[in-house]
Amino acid sequence: MDNAGAGRSMGIMRSRFPQDLLSKDAAGGPPDPRADAPAARGAPAQGAPSYLDGQLLVAMPGMADERFSRSVIYLCAHSAEGAMGIIVNKPAADLNMPDLLVQLDIIAQDDAIRLPSRVGHMPVLMGGPVEASRGFVLHSPDFHIDQSTLLIDNGICLTATIEILRAIAVGKGPSSAVLALGYAGWQAGQLESEIQANGWLHCPADPDLIFNSALETKYDRALRGIGIEPAMLSTTAGHA
Repeated sequence: MDNAGAGRSMGIMRSRFPQDLLSKDAAGGPPDPRADAPAARGAPAQGAPSYLDGQLLVAMPGMADERFSRSVIYLCAHSAEGAMGIIVNKPAADLNMPDLLVQLDIIAQDDAIRLPSRVGHMPVLMGGPVEASRGFVLHSPDFHIDQSTLLIDNGICLTATIEILRAIAVGKGPSSAVLALGYAGWQAGQLESEIQANGWLHCPADPDLIFNSALETKYDRALRGIGIEPAMLSTTAGHA
């Protein structure tokens, strides 16, 4: 799997988000992920599925790329130009929400222990290998920032500005949220080809699964949601 860039669809999405979540410089615009993208792998395979934004991708057991082994990905954008998604079941290494809020100068070190319990336990995910220092918050639709929050589907929104973390820190953020660092991206036709090659299953997204803090159970839960018992899944199974 090649995740150096997400094609023009990701560039279009990024134009909605003028501020890097992990940058203290509010005027700094995000880099274009197309800049170092490899050549596209060609047109979608014949009979490829329709666009899957707002759905889950579930890695098949034979996934060759170890970075995506047993991964569950929420697709935020999918079009003829490419796809962008966030892994929702893998924790960021050695990083938790209180420490992150301190690093970003949102709270003082002494205030970390006084955060609301649900904020302190909010998952920080490894969202994907592309731009791993950039943050994205998937959250419930009860929170919105004009020109920064994108409603994706099925009650799930995406916000990528630091203001959402400031709101979360003072108890004024969304009722449900996860923070992801980085994303997974596909060039035009690449995701369709991987699905046709039995790399991924796909199914409707379940907000409860996405926002659940029990990351280690999400893969099996996603498979069961498709109607597949994990122990019985073959490496040669087709897509859902």
